[in-house]
Amino acid sequence: MLSSKKKFQLVAAFATLFLFALGIGCSGFFVDPVLTSIAVGPTATINQNATVQESAVGTYNDGSTKTLGSGVQWSSSDADFASVTSSGLVTGVSPGSATITAAYQTTSGTSSITVSLGNVTALKITPQSGTVTINGTSSAYFAYATVGSTQVDVSPTATWTTSDPTNITINVPTTTGVGVTFTAGSATPPETVTITATYFSTTTYTATATLTVNQ
Repeated sequence: MLSSKKKFQLVAAFATLFLFALGIGCSGFFVDPVLTSIAVGPTATINQNATVQESAVGTYNDGSTKTLGSGVQWSSSDADFASVTSSGLVTGVSPGSATITAAYQTTSGTSSITVSLGNVTALKITPQSGTVTINGTSSAYFAYATVGSTQVDVSPTATWTTSDPTNITINVPTTTGVGVTFTAGSATPPETVTITATYFSTTTYTATATLTVNQ
């Protein structure tokens, strides 16, 4: 017959084995959530030499979210326009646009940064008027920002709109010196369309011109 001491030792051994098995079983049912996507932001327009702090928020397969810190790899698609530090601080280097990427483990996300000129005092469109035929493409329009006594071509980074977005397609270049063109679709000629360019600096500037659609 087992002594009380032996019985106690036996019960303690079974209890230890039970807790060990329970730990193994739980680890089999509960696993770490898997990162499925990363939201990077903000998407912003900043002035040259200004900064904006980007953040990366991860979404996991269990629906939870978490702001990612250490371990995120930050990069810029074009550091000549916007650079980014290892902590996600973006600096506007020169006018243009860049994609900022945050990579964590095997997942990544992006945001877009547009860099504008600082100290702009005016905006104008050249030429002030032009013509286009149905299904034709207009000559180039340029948006120039006034900085001091200098006129700077900001056509690629300005926001362009028309008073007839249904029938007029806007063709914005990716580099300066090319200009914006407009393609006329099914407009009913003769039609005069207002073209608007908007540019953000320390304040927002707008300029207008016209485009006449002929047969």
